[in-house]
Amino acid sequence: MVIACWSVKGGSGTSVVAASLALIIAERSQPPGALLVDLAGDSAAVLGLAEPVTGVREWLAAGDSAPADSLARLEVDAAPNLRLLPAGHLAPPTTAARGEVLAALLGDDPRPVVIDAGVLSGEVALTVAASATVSLLVVRPCYLALRRAVSAPLRPSGVVLVAEAGRALGRADVEAVLGVPVRAEVMVDPAVARAVDAGVLASRLPKPLARALRHAA
Repeated sequence: MVIACWSVKGGSGTSVVAASLALIIAERSQPPGALLVDLAGDSAAVLGLAEPVTGVREWLAAGDSAPADSLARLEVDAAPNLRLLPAGHLAPPTTAARGEVLAALLGDDPRPVVIDAGVLSGEVALTVAASATVSLLVVRPCYLALRRAVSAPLRPSGVVLVAEAGRALGRADVEAVLGVPVRAEVMVDPAVARAVDAGVLASRLPKPLARALRHAA
């Protein structure tokens, strides 16, 4: 199973949602656990890890000179039963030169895979997200985000709605506009921000967030 989390604008909470989903899946998975793939560049920071020097962007940039089995060597431990394939330090690739190869390798991985595809703007992220078993749009209930989502190059299979009190739009509006179900509704919670800021999300995943995402996982 491959779950891709993506958004249409920054600040949607995609990296926190993807990391949290990966932690939830890892907790209930048998060894060898689960894999979180960072195409956006924030997963290590969200999980409180040092950013590895080399990651998937370097693998993509190497092209055919990087054998397929070298990808696994880039993984690092992120949490019990969870490995992270970090983004690396190069700029995000702009072409899909290796995107299909990456998508095929992740699809063949025996572990559950969660991908943080970030803002869906690059060809690699789009290719990988389009090939996923489940494609989750992470979005806030605002007019600008929904307008961009309607014209996005990929139709999601479900939505993770990052909701806030006092918003004019809600779950029913999002489902009506996008025509896909909201699989999870996550309330903006200061406890989540505190866990990320302190680098302890991997060990202290807030219970309301875990409960909200369990059906999306």
